[in-house]
Amino acid sequence: MLQRLIDLLHAFRDLVVLGACIVVSVLLLAANDNPQVKRIRSVAAVLLGTVQEPFRSVTAYFDLRTQNDILRRINVELSDEATQLREARLENARLRRLLELPHRIPYRLIAAEVVGKSVNLQRNTLVLNIGRLDGVEPLMPVINDQGLVGVVTDVSDRYAVVNILLNTEFRATGKVQRTRVDGIVGWDGNVVTFRNVARTMDVQVGDVVLTSEYSNTFPPDIRIGVVSLVEERPGSLFKSVTLTPGVDFVRLEEVFVVDAQPAEERTGLERRGAR
Repeated sequence: MLQRLIDLLHAFRDLVVLGACIVVSVLLLAANDNPQVKRIRSVAAVLLGTVQEPFRSVTAYFDLRTQNDILRRINVELSDEATQLREARLENARLRRLLELPHRIPYRLIAAEVVGKSVNLQRNTLVLNIGRLDGVEPLMPVINDQGLVGVVTDVSDRYAVVNILLNTEFRATGKVQRTRVDGIVGWDGNVVTFRNVARTMDVQVGDVVLTSEYSNTFPPDIRIGVVSLVEERPGSLFKSVTLTPGVDFVRLEEVFVVDAQPAEERTGLERRGAR
């Protein structure tokens, strides 16, 4: 091993001697206080700084890229945290409003989440994450803090299908809160209408429409919507009344199923009377 090192030094003896001379010269220059030597050191420092400047720019560029990547990552993380906080605040507000419902509705309410939805068809429906095992049965009303959502039409053990107000098969008897004028609420595929309102009845834009006592499916006094348009139709005995639903079906996420079913005795009497 030592012999190989000696052979290597012998082979590159010129470079070794040159390197040793340069090191000794630098050390002598650094230790010399002669004014001429100081001037040489100053010039050498300036030249060395000039040579290093472009390399510092390159190094600074890569440092900036690294810092920008770190800042972008931090910005994404902060943005995600802000989104989660906003979502939590909105969810808390919705849940607080929902928690007030049991004090206003004299029925057992079964909480549910919307896990499926259609709002741009003729027969729009919801799918809820509760079913027969939770006590849900067909014809049970569905509500939220904004008002009437719809009615349960089909149930499995763990899921339920709801016909919402925006469904051409949906019907509910309603009344104007201010004047107690009765009518039938339905959807014609385009707008929610309040039908069978005589021309002489007092219905105005801004009136609130509630479920009425005439319904055997829906409890009374559940908010349905607000009158947005009233038109007189020439040659007709009835007004054309349009409602804006109270429920925002696009943003609907949580609902309650009302544990109320049609009274069989009343249903039987009504069917016999209709024959």
